[in-house]
Amino acid sequence: MSLDRLGWDTHFAEHFKPFATQDLIAARVAVEHRGAYIVYTELGELQAELTGRARHNAIARSDLPAVGDWVAAEMRPGESRVVIHAVLPRRGQFSRNVAGFTTEEQVLAANIDTTFLTTSLTSELNLRRLERYLTLAWAGGANPVVVLTKSDICDALESAVAQVEAVALGVPVHITSSVTGAGMEELKRYFEGHRTVALLGSSGVGKSSLVNAILGRDLQGVQELRNDGRGRHTTTKRELIILPGGGLMIDTPGMRELQLWDDTGGLEEAFEDISAVAGECHFRDCRHEQEPGCAVLHAVANGSLPQERLDSYRKLQRELHHLHLKQDRRAASEQRRKLRAVHRSRRGTGRNVGRSTND
Repeated sequence: MSLDRLGWDTHFAEHFKPFATQDLIAARVAVEHRGAYIVYTELGELQAELTGRARHNAIARSDLPAVGDWVAAEMRPGESRVVIHAVLPRRGQFSRNVAGFTTEEQVLAANIDTTFLTTSLTSELNLRRLERYLTLAWAGGANPVVVLTKSDICDALESAVAQVEAVALGVPVHITSSVTGAGMEELKRYFEGHRTVALLGSSGVGKSSLVNAILGRDLQGVQELRNDGRGRHTTTKRELIILPGGGLMIDTPGMRELQLWDDTGGLEEAFEDISAVAGECHFRDCRHEQEPGCAVLHAVANGSLPQERLDSYRKLQRELHHLHLKQDRRAASEQRRKLRAVHRSRRGTGRNVGRSTND
């Protein structure tokens, strides 16, 4: 299995140079489960684990290998497994704040070129949720693509597509059906040139069926359809899949919770209609609430910008503001923890030096 086939290019080759002289090999993470890994290498598929030093040096969960990561690994003599020494710098990823009340980045897919944001054309279509996905996708640096599934059972196709296109500004929108095969050839073009695509979406939108349709064979199990025509998603882990015709796909379990992480311009990209109008506001720091001369509020008043669009923007903006406050508090706490560790180390060193002198 060649590294090129796995998505290797000059970017990763450049970052791997320091490890090439240490008898380490390049590997790409295919599966991660509770600290154990499966990686793809030129030698084939191998089991992997992280070195104690690499685990100790990881300050946050996001520093650990994620599915799609390129890593520098060492072969164990006489064993069909490797140990991971380092994670190469990422290029394009999809991250969220970990589910629950903890403030911590969770990398769902690393080193991706394109993100397929899948949503069903049935009653599960949720434009506000799609805006949230788009915000995270733009922030991660990979190109978002909206994939609309189950077009064969959509009664108001034109209306549904128009609603999606109104919020997915500047983003390709593909209408697909795993039953009829509609749209599949267009999707396969995103994998050309050994590119990596992450497949993301909520539970029940038909991602398993989409994976099977792209692969041309049943890889993911799909439970029987209910009376309303919807199947249940059965993906249980994130996995890097090598496509027979070239390219790679990172499949992910359906997500019930999707909290924002670091913005890095994702919100402005996802709401470029608001960003464009905001440039005409009287005040540069206008919050688009009650300020005089607000061009955004004027656009809402004259009907050129939907009120629900602005409401969604404000909601995500508030969420990011609260997230940044929590991130600052966590960073301060981490800094205090490090300082205490340094002080303890210095006190211990001082005591040892004193005892040595007395001896």
